[in-house]
Parts: sequence; C-alpha cells; structure tokens
Amino acid sequence: MDKTSFDHTKELPLMEAFYTIQGEGAYSGKAAYFIRLGGCDVGCVWCDVKDSWDADKWPLRSVQEIVDEAGNYQSKLVVVTGGEPFMYNLDGLTSELKAKGFHINVETSGAHPFSGTVDWVCLSPKKFKAPMSEWYEMADELKIIIFNESDFKWAEQHAALVDDKCKLLLQPEWSKQEKMTPYIIEYVKQHPKWSISLQTHKYLDIP
Repeated sequence: MDKTSFDHTKELPLMEAFYTIQGEGAYSGKAAYFIRLGGCDVGCVWCDVKDSWDADKWPLRSVQEIVDEAGNYQSKLVVVTGGEPFMYNLDGLTSELKAKGFHINVETSGAHPFSGTVDWVCLSPKKFKAPMSEWYEMADELKIIIFNESDFKWAEQHAALVDDKCKLLLQPEWSKQEKMTPYIIEYVKQHPKWSISLQTHKYLDIP
C-alpha cells in the first residue's frame, strides 16, 4: 500500500480491533480495546502476527468509524499496535480517541517517527530495524523479547538509553518460553531493575 495514497489522519488500514485483556507489559491484566493496524517493515522472524505485515491485505477504515467502535466498550484504555503503527501519521486517530476520553497506549518498535498524542509508550526494539533515537526518551516501558541468551546483553544496551522512569521488562519469545523463562528468572534476580513480562493472554487463550 502506498502510504502517500491516502490521508492517514482520516483513514487507516485496520487489520483487526477487539476488546480483551491486555496480556503483557506494564498494563497486563487490564481490560483494553486493541486497534491493530496493518503494515510492518521490521520483519521479525518470530513475529506472531505476520499477517499484519502486508498493509494491502487490510481495508482502509475511517478514523471516525474506528473510534466509534472503540466507544462501544466499557474500558477507556485503548492499545494502538500492529504491525508497526507508526508507519502512519497517528495525529487524527489519537486526537479523536482523546476527544472521547481514552487513555492511549501504543506499542512500537520505534523504527518510524512519532506522531499523535499518547499516554503510554511501550518501546520494543527489534534487531531487524533499529529504533530512532527520539523514542528512548519517550519510552514509558522498554520491553525486550528474549529469544536466546545473547539477548540479555542486547537488552542492557537499550536500557542504557532510556531514562530512569522507564519500566524495564524482559519477555520470553513464545516459542522459546519454556527454555528461556528460567534464564530470565535468574537474570531478574541478579538484576532487579528488570521485571518479567509474560504473554498471559496466550496462557488464558484469549485474543
């Protein structure tokens, strides 16, 4: 999809939107409405939503329609994710969500420039496309996916770039969680500035 062919402030490629329980990170356990945008150019080999990569697969939906649907549910916590949501200008979407009283969380690799107005930034950098430097000072939580033991050193490199208010989270990659979780437990015991993030929605078998 040619990103210049439509006005991001008025419409966006929507892969899916659903009401569920946030399963991971600092807001784990909270009821939340998820807005998953289609399109990603980061290309993590272990991505669990690879269908999101091709934006052309997903219909353009008006920002107003997306926000109106979010308003049908009880929680005012909304999570904008992808794919990589910041492939698009989020000024329009976040402005409309804020006007409706939503607390906006975003999940990003940081590979594209920031746009919009948000309340909480989950920065989850990937080796396949480095974050832009602006994201480190904006991050409220730094979530590092642990796929192998070398990722702990990589996690520390990113932790050195965020400020003191940022929550530091280590999360096992799902296909390696049985192998890597014990390593993460021991690492956090030795480095208590970190916390463990688990994909509890997968244990609970919910979206």
